[in-house]
Order: sequence, then structure tokens, then C-alpha cells
Amino acid sequence: MPGDERSSLDLAVIGNCSYGALIDRLGRVVWCCLPRFDGDPVFCDLLGNRERDDPDAWGYYEIRLDGLVRSEQEYLKNTAVLVTRLYDAEGNGIEITDFAPRFAQYGRTYRPTTMIRHVRPIQGLPRIRVVLRPAYDYGASRPTITHGSNHIRYVGSQIALRVTTDAPVAYVIDETPFFLEAPVTLFLGPDESLTQPVNETSRQFFGSTIAYWRDWVRHLAIPLEWQDAVIRAAITLKMCTFEESGAIIAAMTTSIPEAANSGRNWDYRYCWLRDAFFVVRALNRLGAVDILENYLRYLTNIVASANGEHLQPVYGIALETRLTEREIDSLAGYRGMGPVRVGNQAHEHRQHDVYGNVVLASHQAFIDQRLLRPAGRADFTRLEAVGDQAYLLHQTPDAGMWELRSRASVHTSSSLMCWAACDRLAKIAGHLGLPGRAELWAGRAHEIAEVIKRRAWNDRLGSYVGTFEGDNIDASLLMMYEVGFARCGDERFAATFAAVERTLRRGNHMMRYVVADDFGVPQNAFNICTFWYIEVLAALGRESEAREIFENMLACRNHLGLLSEDLDVESGELWGNFPQTYSLVGLINCARSLTRRWEEVL
Repeated sequence: MPGDERSSLDLAVIGNCSYGALIDRLGRVVWCCLPRFDGDPVFCDLLGNRERDDPDAWGYYEIRLDGLVRSEQEYLKNTAVLVTRLYDAEGNGIEITDFAPRFAQYGRTYRPTTMIRHVRPIQGLPRIRVVLRPAYDYGASRPTITHGSNHIRYVGSQIALRVTTDAPVAYVIDETPFFLEAPVTLFLGPDESLTQPVNETSRQFFGSTIAYWRDWVRHLAIPLEWQDAVIRAAITLKMCTFEESGAIIAAMTTSIPEAANSGRNWDYRYCWLRDAFFVVRALNRLGAVDILENYLRYLTNIVASANGEHLQPVYGIALETRLTEREIDSLAGYRGMGPVRVGNQAHEHRQHDVYGNVVLASHQAFIDQRLLRPAGRADFTRLEAVGDQAYLLHQTPDAGMWELRSRASVHTSSSLMCWAACDRLAKIAGHLGLPGRAELWAGRAHEIAEVIKRRAWNDRLGSYVGTFEGDNIDASLLMMYEVGFARCGDERFAATFAAVERTLRRGNHMMRYVVADDFGVPQNAFNICTFWYIEVLAALGRESEAREIFENMLACRNHLGLLSEDLDVESGELWGNFPQTYSLVGLINCARSLTRRWEEVL
């Protein structure tokens, strides 16, 4: 194991809804953007592809055990607190506990951009080195280092970090090996002094952070079966929320390829309105309405700024509209598979499903009395402007949900979500006692539905297809069931499901499509499509098969229960950005659909 330096997605995640960090099996921090998710990756070794002992390698943070031969890693139960244990050939061992502080303080949630590492000997007399090497400007520059009696400063052009520690400061600066005879603490964060001893502060933060996560989990309405998997997915989804604005990122990384050497390397550290809707819906089903309320703040600002005009499919986490995409050459890429991209061209796209995603995300706010600020007529008026765009554009070409870069078509999935926008607006109007508006929106929904039934149906194939008057099968057709357009008893939907299954299934996994796009024919399965397939299988009564495939997907998670976007159907290896919120949403939804009822065992 110590000799295997190839990057992988066998990674843990810690975070506190301000920032996140990825930590490998050996306890090495290999990815962490600061001061927020879309910031400079001060720990960027995941995309650096360098040897651990290379004196010129920067961008990682490691507690290195001399003679390492074995590691263990786990989360403390029902928390985002990570524990890594390392052992040498003589049986000497250390335990590293990593966490990002998050807890209630002074009537608000305290979530500093701080990473705390507790390191203690657990067996024998281990010899360690602390290797703390932040890099700046996407790995292009090193920090200027200064220090005091119990801290070290790492100063870059845009950000300065400070580690405060009760370990010998000289040993940390010089990366000197030393015997670990007692626990040490490393408190890494902004360049600010602590007002209390570092071990006292960190222990207080540790206890409060554990209590916070366990209390949050305790209020989740989890299914009877697969509880550990659902809890881990829910905690990870929450860690992908940027609480300051309410945004929800698609993933914490950029440029992890969808498949080896594919060039499909994208920056996912932004808020796609499509992905965010599915995240809030999955967490709502678990009773976590706090995330919905926060996201609706973000969404309301976006809708107001659009003023009834075009909505982008993706925005920055602080409402930024320009996410100009560029390639950087200071990082080699995941396993050397560049390019590394920053920003995402999708902000320029027309993706008409976005209007349905906005309305569906907002729908619950009109009917759920648990919310601190339920939506009312003024909110409905703003939302109608979104619906107007959906109606106007429901049979207009766009880039589609798969974000094709060089072609446009009338995508069935986009028209489907335009239908969903009008359908839900009719329901909201009925709830608000506005019969005229309800009739208007119901009529528009019916009109769009008839267009879909006419233009998306292919008589020759006996199936709905991915584009109007097209002939390609697309996994997004499964969303007809997901958003309530078709029921499983619908003959056309049953035929479409059979076509999707026949065309796109590869073993126990699903491709999103199998025709060439801007980068050729996709190579790897798309995890959310497999979860859509499982849900429809169960709804069709093929429950035993659905459970078998779901169990297989659970086995495809990494050692800590996390998933990326894509999967190699031959090797089972995870690919694509990580942790992927869409994939974890699918896990939660399938677990809820397939689980036995509590009443069956109580």
C-alpha cells in the first residue's frame, strides 16, 4: 500500500457547509479549496500526480508514519468526523482524527474555514513526520513561511493560513521525524490567533461538532433498511451545501475525468439548479427541511435577478453569473489525465429543463407548514414568470440536461420539465385558491403533454426518444416516471422502459446514452441513471431484481460509502467528480423506494 502512489477516489470527505476537504486512506489531505468550495485548491495533490517523497511536491498535508504498512479508516458514527489509523511493521500505531468544526454558538451556526487534526499514539512508540505543504494559484506557487512560538504562517498572494500546534514547531517546519509520545493537535485555518490553548479549543470544538452531527441525524426520517448508507449519503449531501448563500454544489472537485483519457473533465464546484432540486427533494423526504429553506433563499435571489427572462442552468455559489471556463497548466490532472478546467461553459447554455427544476424545488414551500417562511401569493407571482419561460420554450432547441456543447435539439427531458413547471404551478394556484390561474397553468401543462406525446414518440421504435422526431434512446426518459408525467401502467412508458433497458443497460449499470457526442461515445455508466432504473424496476413490480441491482450499487461505493458520478462497468472503478451529489440522491431515493415498512417489524 505505501508504494502505490496512483490517485484514486478512495477518499473521505470532511466539511462544515463552508468548505470541504478530501482525505485519502493514508490520512493525507489531497484536495481542499479555500476559503470556500470554488476557491484556490491549497491542497491540490489529487490533480498533481507527484510522488510523495518528491521534495518539489506541494499541495498536500500528511501525518507520515515511518515504516507504514497498514491503514484503517472510518467515520465516527453518525458524524462527519473522520478517524484514520496507521500502523508500521513493528505494530506501532497512530490515530488521526480529522474534522471541520460545526456547531451552534451565540445563536448561530459556527462553521469556520478551519481543519483540526488530532494525532495520538495508540500502540507502541510510533515515529512520525508532519508534512504540511499548501500550494497556491492552482499549484503554481508556494507560500512564504514565517512562524512564532506555537504557530506557522503560510502566506500566499490571495490567502494566508496559520497552523497552531502543540507539536514542536521546528519539527513541523523542517518535516523532522520524531517519536509521538503524547497526543498533538494541529489547528489549521485563517491567519488568526487562538485565544485559548490549542488543545483546549480543539477538544471543545470536537465535542460540539460530534454533538451537532448526531443531533442532525437523529431528526432524519430514515428508511428501515440500509440506514448506514442513507445516513452517510445524507451527511455528505449536507456537507455539499454552501450555507452562507444556500447554494448546493454538484461536487467538491474539478476535472476528475468521466472515463480514463476521455477529455470529459469538468469543474463541478458550482450550483446546477437541476442537481440542487434533486438534492433538496431527497433530503426533504428524509425530513431535512433546513436545507430546502436555505436553498430557497438562494433560488429566490436568482429568480428575482432574472426578472422573468432567461435562467442559466448553473450559477456560482454566491450567485455569480459568469463562470468563464479556462484550462490551467500548473496541475497535471488526475493521474496525469488533463486538462484541468476552472469554470464551466454551461453557464452560457440554454437548458430549458431548468425552469421545471426551479418550480419543482419551490413547490413544497407553498404547502409545508413546517417552514419558517411558507411561500405566498407574491412568491407565486414571481414563479409564474419562470413558468412563462417554460411554456414559451417547451419545444425550442437547447443543449439538454447532458449539456451538449456543439449541437442543439428539442430534448424530450427539457420539454418534460417545462411540462412539470406548468403542472406544479397549476397545483400551487389551486392550493392558494386561485382557480383562474390554476385553469391557465393546467391548460398549458396539457398542451405541452400533448406535444411530447406527439413529437417525442417514435412509431418505428415503439418508444419515446431523447429528442423530438429523433431516434435515439436516452436514460433521461426514465424521468417521465420520476416527475409524474407517466405512470407505470402507461403502455407507452412501459414500452419506453423496455427500450431503455434493452439499449442502455450494461450488466447491472446504465449508460445515459450510447451515441457519439462532442467527445465520442461515452465509455462509463452514469450512476444516477442506474438509480433511476432501479426505482422504475421497483415500481413495475420487479422488486427482487431492483433490490439485487441496488445492493450491487452499494457494493460499488468506496470504502466509506461514497460515490462519484461515473463507474467503469468492467472494473467497478469510480470515475468523475467526487463526491457526486446526484449519485447520493439516487442512493437515498432507491433506499426509500425499496425498504420494508417500519410497521412490518415493529
